[in-house]
Amino acid sequence: MKLVTRFAPSPTGRLHLGHAYAALFAAAQAATPAGRFLLRIEDIDATRCRPEFVDYILEDLAWLGLHWDEGPFHQSQRQEIYAIHFGHLQRAGQLYPCFCTPEALTQSRQQQVAAGQPPRYDGRCARLSPQEASRRLDQGEPAAVRFRVQTAATVAFEDLIRGPQRFETGSIGDFVIRRTDGTPAFFFSNAVDDAEMGITHVLRGEDHLSNTPRQILLLEALQLAIPRYGHLPLITGADGAPLSKRNGSQSLAQLRAAGYLPLALVNYLARLGHHLDAPGLLSIDALAAGF
Repeated sequence: MKLVTRFAPSPTGRLHLGHAYAALFAAAQAATPAGRFLLRIEDIDATRCRPEFVDYILEDLAWLGLHWDEGPFHQSQRQEIYAIHFGHLQRAGQLYPCFCTPEALTQSRQQQVAAGQPPRYDGRCARLSPQEASRRLDQGEPAAVRFRVQTAATVAFEDLIRGPQRFETGSIGDFVIRRTDGTPAFFFSNAVDDAEMGITHVLRGEDHLSNTPRQILLLEALQLAIPRYGHLPLITGADGAPLSKRNGSQSLAQLRAAGYLPLALVNYLARLGHHLDAPGLLSIDALAAGF
């Protein structure tokens, strides 16, 4: 059976243990005769992504001993592919421009939370007439583009780790797939790339769990293959919050400088997130064989 996984970091900073955790399990899952492990750099956001961090990502993965079979692919070089799929959705009438300002969206979310409702887009721009939307676009008013979500439906999938999952579309709301600057949003580019690259299994942190039903809806609308998803529990720091620069989590570069050995870190991460029958220090090949 063909099995293709990927690690898809954004080059906005140095990798930390949480990144290594996801990359390790994606590489381990693909370590079969028919498996492939891809590296994709999600570098669309030019304001936050920096070329030197791409070099650091490659350096950190090589230091850990995690070697990819294909890539690195760069999302910044795939704009034509996104435009093709965006056009499919547009011609099918599944997109509309959204002129709401960040301030208006924040106010709407606050009102919904205060009323005990799940925060989601209230659909105000979906109710604009085509003539009104065209007039505002012709006047140069900034607009994002939203995907119309069918109401009163259910998105269900079997999570590789968490088991059966069900999401009601009424709690999701229409979501942005293209920002006001014309760049594709994460939901869109990430899902399209997974399908275009033949990714069969996606392992990522459980903070992405709420993204999955949105991406399934997009892939269904585009008639593209949907991978199997597995959402890993997040590694947390001493404060109970997920690892990040904000709570002082050390990067892989800092751990390397402090004298930690890569195989020790890999074994530690493997045993945090997975039961291994074999005791002691294991090679990466042995860890993958026991995954």
